[in-house]
Amino acid sequence: MARQSPQRPDADEPELDDTIASTADDEVEVDRPTADRALWDELRIDPVEIALPSGTGFTLRAYRPARELTPTDVTERDQDDPFLARRQVVETEDDEEVVILDEEFAALSAEEDEDDESDERPAGRRRDKADAADDEAGPDEDEADEDEDEADDAAGDEEVPVFLTHRGKLLLFKTPEALVSFVRSGAPNDLSQLDGWHELSERVEPADIAPLDEDTYELDLVVENLRGGHDAWDPALLIEAGEVARDLAYALRLPAVLDMLSAGSSLDDLDEALRATVNGGISGFLGRRRLKKIGAQTASLGWRTIVGKISAVVDWRD
Repeated sequence: MARQSPQRPDADEPELDDTIASTADDEVEVDRPTADRALWDELRIDPVEIALPSGTGFTLRAYRPARELTPTDVTERDQDDPFLARRQVVETEDDEEVVILDEEFAALSAEEDEDDESDERPAGRRRDKADAADDEAGPDEDEADEDEDEADDAAGDEEVPVFLTHRGKLLLFKTPEALVSFVRSGAPNDLSQLDGWHELSERVEPADIAPLDEDTYELDLVVENLRGGHDAWDPALLIEAGEVARDLAYALRLPAVLDMLSAGSSLDDLDEALRATVNGGISGFLGRRRLKKIGAQTASLGWRTIVGKISAVVDWRD
C-alpha cells in the first residue's frame, strides 16, 4: 500500500502543490511516445543530427552497395576553392595521389611516427602499374589480375554511406520542418537516386525526424574534449565522431580527411585505443596505456582540422 503523506499546515500547501505539479511533469516526460521507426526501417534511410561549431542541424543518411551509387559531383565545389589543390589532392606526373594535410598536424604526426606516411601507397597506383604490364603478363600475372577483378567486385558490393548532399555540399537543416519541406519539394540531391526516395517524399512528417542516440553526433565538442587531457577524454564522444567523420569524408569526397583517419594514422591509433578502453579487462588496461602515448596536442589539432574541413562543405538550410 502506498505510504500516505502526513497532513501539513496551510502554509505548506503551495509546496505540496509544487510537488504534485513536478511529479505530473515527470510522468508526462516518461509517458511521451517515441517516434515511429517503421518508415526509416522500411526505406533503410535514417535521420541524423550533427552538431558543428556553427550550429546543429538535421540531415539524412543511408548505406547502399557502392556499385548502386553515383558519387556527389564536387566539380563546382572544387572550382570555388582556389586553395583546394594545396589542401587536398595533387596529381603528380606519374598519376600518384599525394594528400596534403594541415602542415602543423602533419609535422606533429611525423614526430610521433616518421614511418607511417612512407609505408602508404594508394591502391589506384598499384592498379595502374598492373594495367601497364598486361602485355607482358604470364600465367601468374593473369591469376593476379583475376584476383584483382574479384576484389573489385567485392568492393562494389560493399555498403558505403550516402548523405543528403548536392554538388559536394552536405545539406543541414536547423529544424525538422525545414528538412521535411526540402524532401517534399523535389529539389535535386544525391539521395534522390535511392529507390525509396519518392516514397519518403510522400510519407515523411516532421515528427519522424527524431534521430536515434547512435545517429546523433557532437563534433562541436571533440576539440575541447581532447584539449582537456587524457584523463578527460570521452571515449563514446570521440569514437562516434570518428565514425561520422569517416562517413562524411567518403560521401563528400574529402580525401584529406580520409587520409587523416586512415589505418595507421595517429588519429586511427587514438580510435583503436579508445575502443580498447571501452571493452574493459586486459584490453582496456592496454588501451589506457596506449592512450598515454598519444599526444593530446596532435590529437586536438588533427580533429580541429577535420571539423574545419567538414564545416567548410556544409550548406546550411533554415
